[in-house]
Amino acid sequence: MQVVGYDAADGHLLVSDADGDVEALALDPGTDLDYRLGERRCAGTIHEGRHVACDAPDAPYCRDHRRTWVCARCTGTCLKDEMDCDEEHAVYLAAFAPDVVKVGVTRLWRLETRLREQGADRAAHVRTVADGRIAREIEAGLAADFDITDRVRVPVKRRGLHRSVDEAAWNSALDSFDPIDAFAFDYGLDLSERPIAETLATGTVRGTKGRLLVLETGGTTYAVDVRDLVGYDVEPGGTTRSLQSNLGAF
Repeated sequence: MQVVGYDAADGHLLVSDADGDVEALALDPGTDLDYRLGERRCAGTIHEGRHVACDAPDAPYCRDHRRTWVCARCTGTCLKDEMDCDEEHAVYLAAFAPDVVKVGVTRLWRLETRLREQGADRAAHVRTVADGRIAREIEAGLAADFDITDRVRVPVKRRGLHRSVDEAAWNSALDSFDPIDAFAFDYGLDLSERPIAETLATGTVRGTKGRLLVLETGGTTYAVDVRDLVGYDVEPGGTTRSLQSNLGAF
């Protein structure tokens, strides 16, 4: 089997067998994973529900299968041949524990899904606008005017997995806004210390938070960026690598 993708909102790994059949492997809390990582190569593509394999050594995707979302770079001037974001968009603020705040945009109907994909702890819907172009202009303006980032990297999110949102910092970020709606997410991780960054598919699932999968094995918790699993061949048997342990494991 090969890991060929993931669903960050619902907590699934997508795996494919040699025949191209794709299975969604649920990463529900309490699930035991017992996979050993083998070779890694391009994850190919999924077309009409079937996996089309690729032998290129570049991972997770080779140049032919690497997808660039140009909308992520948009600040109001469309980078496509034809603008296709002419539906209502939401502008939002999202908080990541303990005190990181970002501004973002998404199609209105998928706002909550987008927040879960990112692993946001708190969020506020602050504007609704007619299309994506206007939303991106507002996003860029808010980022500049309030010195708010529009991107939070996975290592930053990992560092806050065991923390709570700083209420004072979040309330301060909202002072200049009149939110339309507010969100608070509980991912059920129940961590007392920061998990160790690792790439593995062995252990008991504590939960997922966006792209981060938290596993417990040998008394230690590990935080895995599921994108780092994409492209690996996996087989049953568990990891044979020596893993770093935290002090609570002894």
